[in-house]
Amino acid sequence: MHERRYRASQTEARKKDAREKIQLGGLVVKAGLRSEDRAVILGALIEAAARLGDATERVRLAAIGKAIFDNDSKENDAAGSAGGDDVGSRARAPGH
Repeated sequence: MHERRYRASQTEARKKDAREKIQLGGLVVKAGLRSEDRAVILGALIEAAARLGDATERVRLAAIGKAIFDNDSKENDAAGSAGGDDVGSRARAPGH
C-alpha cells in the first residue's frame, strides 16, 4: 500500500517536472531563440540571472516579459473572435 502511494507520488513529481521543463522551453521559443546555439542561450540566461540581483533590472525585465504576455493574450483574444490564429507571431521587446 505504501509502495503504491510512493510510486504514484514519484510519477506525479516526474510529470510536474516535465511540464515545467516544457513550459521553460516554450519561453526560449517565445523569445525567438529557438534556432540559437544552446551555449548562447545558456550564457544569456546566466547573464540575466546575475542581473536579477538589481531590483531595477528585475523590474525592467519583468515589464518586458509582461508586455509580451499581455500582447499575446490580446492577439489570442482577437484571433479567437476573428477565427484566425497567431502562427508565425514573434515576441518583441517593447519599443523594438
